Amino acid sequence: MRKIIHCDCDCFYASIEMRDDPSLRGRPLAVGGRPETRGVVATCNYEARKYGVHSAMSSARALRLCPDLLIIPPAMDKYRTASAQIMAIYRDYTELVEPLSLDEAYLDVSGTDRLQGSATLIANEIRRRVAQTVGITVSAGVAPNKFVAKIASDWNKPDGLFVVPPRDVDAFVAALPVSKLHGVGKVTGARLKALGVDTCADLRTWELERLREHFGVFGERLHDLCRGIDHREVSPTRERKSVSVEQTFATDLPTLDACQELLRGMLDQLDARVRRADAQNHIQKLFVKLRFSDFNRTTAEGVGAALDEEQYRILLTTAFRRNPRAVRLMGLGVRLGAADGQLALFGDQPAASERDTV
Repeated sequence: MRKIIHCDCDCFYASIEMRDDPSLRGRPLAVGGRPETRGVVATCNYEARKYGVHSAMSSARALRLCPDLLIIPPAMDKYRTASAQIMAIYRDYTELVEPLSLDEAYLDVSGTDRLQGSATLIANEIRRRVAQTVGITVSAGVAPNKFVAKIASDWNKPDGLFVVPPRDVDAFVAALPVSKLHGVGKVTGARLKALGVDTCADLRTWELERLREHFGVFGERLHDLCRGIDHREVSPTRERKSVSVEQTFATDLPTLDACQELLRGMLDQLDARVRRADAQNHIQKLFVKLRFSDFNRTTAEGVGAALDEEQYRILLTTAFRRNPRAVRLMGLGVRLGAADGQLALFGDQPAASERDTV
């Protein structure tokens, strides 16, 4: 039985800024681009979240929701320094640390003797050390697998710890709304709700074949997750190979022009995710992915070292003309590679992939 800890810094960029300038505390704060340059929120503090502000939102919309919002530009060197300090603390307990981004990581402490081998005690000590050493708070979840640990880390945010022991996994997951399952966004969630599925307990009544019939290969993942099954290992050597955003549309986009109209907004979201992953200097290719109304899909890609709106429009046109019919899903992304040294470690999968957002 594995002992997995998922650690997630609370509003990381904003926390670093409030640490360095205490006058920022207690007021709505976001880190991101300026609204007049079509900037996007990278992260925001909890005072801003009360107004509905969140990451990947346009800065202009964030200011409409919260007119008193202070938006400051990111200081990536400062965030990288803090991240290195935090990851060093994690690795003091185990070599099995899998960073998902600068501020988030999985730890497998199954084989450690520290603190009597207690994952709960280790998580608490890590949180205390980060607060004392780095000056920010970390929330943590402890569970027998990555899926449950990640959900648990969000349970008592901010500055919280939640433990799901093996004996409680079944009941904990059964009570979860299906929206908590990775890959279930607004569109898939609406489909499940229309089929009478609200919780993981509801989903467990479906046979595997029925899930495959309605959701294809993703149905197999749903079958496992709703039962709290996740066999993925914590992989300290895995590198993120891409960053992307996707939208599945409730109503198919009928024309190329309709797709082009949404490209700017999606590109802003992609830019925010690339910056959050600190991957700007590792971009090697740009790509556009389309899934059509007949469920055929295609991807067009080209060499590029930076996000280029005109190149994305060309790629979108190329992809659409391969099967000129209504589009049900559109994605934009970048392929990553090493640049000026080894590529930093990232997550095992789509921390960068936004599914079912429309």
